[in-house]
Amino acid sequence: MARLFIAVWPPEEVVAELTYLHRKDQRGVRFVGPENWHITLRFLGVADPTEVTDAMTGAMSGALNGTSLAPAHARLGPAVDVIAERALVIPVAGLDSLAATVTERTGKIGEPPPKSFRGHLTLARVKPHVAMPRALGALISAEFEVDEVALVHSRLDRDGARYETIESWQVG
Repeated sequence: MARLFIAVWPPEEVVAELTYLHRKDQRGVRFVGPENWHITLRFLGVADPTEVTDAMTGAMSGALNGTSLAPAHARLGPAVDVIAERALVIPVAGLDSLAATVTERTGKIGEPPPKSFRGHLTLARVKPHVAMPRALGALISAEFEVDEVALVHSRLDRDGARYETIESWQVG
């Protein structure tokens, strides 16, 4: 059993573009490192990686409902925003159908899926009563074709999360 999620990793050129955002260290703000930037399609929580792989692979081989993951085009922007009052994020559009397919295939595994998908890439987490970083409101315009989704193992420690891709599936 491991703490898992299924995500899309942005390509290197998009990550490079986003590194230009103002990310100055600030008390009470924990910035996510560029190596950890991702768009979560489904957070599973503590689950069995083999069960997730079987659900995704079985569905893709036609055993369930479909044979592959449909093409998806991710669009980031228009500006850095806040969700859940304390997460500094970049909104991501274009992945709703992909997230729905992943949820359909893995819906009985791990934590119950949320009622709706809200695509975003988290830049920072901000403690209560701390001013939002200057990056809030910065204009963003980036897009890419999604070529794969990944099953990711998340390990939490004092220095933040460490992510490891366990398995990936081609899109399109």
